[in-house]
Amino acid sequence: MKILVVEDDAPLWRSLAASLSGAGHEPHWAATGAEALAEAAASTFDALILDIGLPDIDGFEILARIRRSGSDLPIVVLTARDAVPDRIAGLDMGADDYVLKPFEPEELVARVRAVVRRKGGAAANVLTVGPLTCDLQAGSAAVAGRPLDLRPREWAALKVLATRPSRVVTREQLVAEMFPDETAISPNVLDVHVGRLRRKLAPDGPRLRTLRGVGYRLDP
Repeated sequence: MKILVVEDDAPLWRSLAASLSGAGHEPHWAATGAEALAEAAASTFDALILDIGLPDIDGFEILARIRRSGSDLPIVVLTARDAVPDRIAGLDMGADDYVLKPFEPEELVARVRAVVRRKGGAAANVLTVGPLTCDLQAGSAAVAGRPLDLRPREWAALKVLATRPSRVVTREQLVAEMFPDETAISPNVLDVHVGRLRRKLAPDGPRLRTLRGVGYRLDP
């Protein structure tokens, strides 16, 4: 997804940009409200992360202007204001979600994906991890244009790993997603499916790493 981040705190922007890029998204930065409005008018974005405390224009005013223009762009408001009236005001003005500072960047990325998905955005149906793309609607995956011939269990594992790039997915989490209707799964069965998936991603796809005794991680 192409995501506009409106944030005047440069270190926070760099942290968010790293998390968004690591998840396969394309972050763009606006440090002021004026820049945000200009960017939103000149380009098409899949989502907007909007800080309320900007140096020139209040974030709520930016939100109101975007909504008055008729745009249904998914917007996640980012703020240190934790008063209930502020949260209600943001949601009433058209924000799709409200995230309080401090926060974990990975959680914010997940919230952005969720609001885009709720609004029916096509970008939410495609996961990108480095050269890997997973089309959730079509149930298919490819590495740099090379289609992957995946079995159902391998596809289930890849979906879980691709939604959490660079993060550890425990063996228990994988088993729950891959075998939702089965209760007793041999550890060897999981290893066999993951091993097959790893070979199909190689040599030009993301690296599927094993953390012994813990789980797995998909590295872009």
